[in-house]
Amino acid sequence: MKSVEAITSLAETFRVLGDPTRIRIAFALSREELCVCDIANLLGVSQSAVSHSLRTLRQMKLVRFRKEGKIAYYALDDDHIAELLEVGFGHVEEKR
Repeated sequence: MKSVEAITSLAETFRVLGDPTRIRIAFALSREELCVCDIANLLGVSQSAVSHSLRTLRQMKLVRFRKEGKIAYYALDDDHIAELLEVGFGHVEEKR
């Protein structure tokens, strides 16, 4: 059995990914590194909404960023997040 800490951490990760906007952001970042304005344009939501979601994803260490001048570029923190999304989408698309 996994530790209570590991189970709690995974449950929190799933809770954070339970928001459709955050899933869309994570999926976009699984394809390429993007800045806030690019993500907002791609998703058709405000930069403020994207920034708020990215803050939550960063706090859970699901995304990371690097600065280039004044612009921050975001990417998934590691390949495990992309794999989690891929497996999740495979599961729900199989059920259709």
